[in-house]
Amino acid sequence: MNLSERDRAVNWHPYTQMKTADPVIPIVKGQGIYLFDEAGKSYIDAVSSWWVTLHGHAHPYIARRVSEQLHTLEQVIFAGFTHEPAIQLSENLLKLLPENQEKVFYSDNGSTAVEVALKMCIQFACNTGKKKTKILAFKNAYHGDTFGAMSVSGRSAWTQPFGEMLFEVVFIDPPTPENLEETKSMIRKHSDEWACFIYEPLVQGAAGMLMHAPEDLSELMKFCRANCILMIEDEVFTGFGRTGKLFAANYLQEQPDLMCFSKGLTGGTMPMGITTASKHIFDAFLSEDNYKTLFHGHSFTANPLACTAALASMELLLKEETLKAIETISKKHQTFSEQLMQHPKVENVRQTGTILAWEIKNNNHTSYFNEIGKIVYRKFLKRGIIIRPLGNVLYLVPPYCITPEELDTVYKNILEVLTEV
Repeated sequence: MNLSERDRAVNWHPYTQMKTADPVIPIVKGQGIYLFDEAGKSYIDAVSSWWVTLHGHAHPYIARRVSEQLHTLEQVIFAGFTHEPAIQLSENLLKLLPENQEKVFYSDNGSTAVEVALKMCIQFACNTGKKKTKILAFKNAYHGDTFGAMSVSGRSAWTQPFGEMLFEVVFIDPPTPENLEETKSMIRKHSDEWACFIYEPLVQGAAGMLMHAPEDLSELMKFCRANCILMIEDEVFTGFGRTGKLFAANYLQEQPDLMCFSKGLTGGTMPMGITTASKHIFDAFLSEDNYKTLFHGHSFTANPLACTAALASMELLLKEETLKAIETISKKHQTFSEQLMQHPKVENVRQTGTILAWEIKNNNHTSYFNEIGKIVYRKFLKRGIIIRPLGNVLYLVPPYCITPEELDTVYKNILEVLTEV
């Protein structure tokens, strides 16, 4: 049997209907923006392997740093112990975040980073003698696939089987000048009951790369702050340069109470999640009463290898050449978006930094299950490009190491595929 057949015999893949799915493509090597299958065919990874690979595949500097760490310390329990990579990573990350972020809590992926933040907010109320149970989130939100993260995500076919098991959340539209006052009025009616407001800043990724303005979000955040509503900023997708700045927070005029990170955190090298918190949150858990402890942890909390990968990735991110590359990608996306806007088969073109999205006109039917997505996906694979549509929504989230010439190749193929659908 070949690798694809062996895989089908034993593996169950994410977000995949295994009965009808195409045979998986066995990848044997990655280098830069390219992935190589067992037949030697190369693919441009235009979506950074689910938005995580910031600097390209098998980056030699990250690999060397992780290898060195592997020979020193691979794992240690993080309850009662610590190590240099975790301390250094926390110090380095906090320097880049809004100034009110003071503490780092480690977990192992984006969903659990969100779970931790939700538990912190709910227990914050409990620890301070208040009963606050209402949670505010955006419609069409996606914060992960564990139960808490699903609960604060928009209700959809993805969550339908678990509907009665998810806790109640009040969903609002992302802010616009037209709906802000109405939204504020609704929130004000229950001002003493909100445990927190969780949101994806500027870009709602899995919802179809839906985008909203930083000015409107800042205004909503300012209102929440005035009403003592804790705010969780989910930067799992938008963090580490994706929006054109280091964090979406850099566009905003208000600071969140907690922030969530994963995906690009380690440059796509190893799984890791981080939840950062303000002193205000942390202090509510300091007590002589052991019952006020945050009872949450993971076996691989602050894994030294993952911390080292994140440190190396962050060093690469802050290099002048990387920051210039992010700026170049953003500018080229902007230019190409203007071209897409004129295309007769395209609508709703939008861009934030290195994230470019557009929709294929398809009887005005926008859905994750729109069959046009599968058709387009296969066409790009034949051309050696990985673009994984969200239904009829196509998007680019390339690694920062992609060259202008390689981006032009991707753009050229996009225009050619559009003529075929």
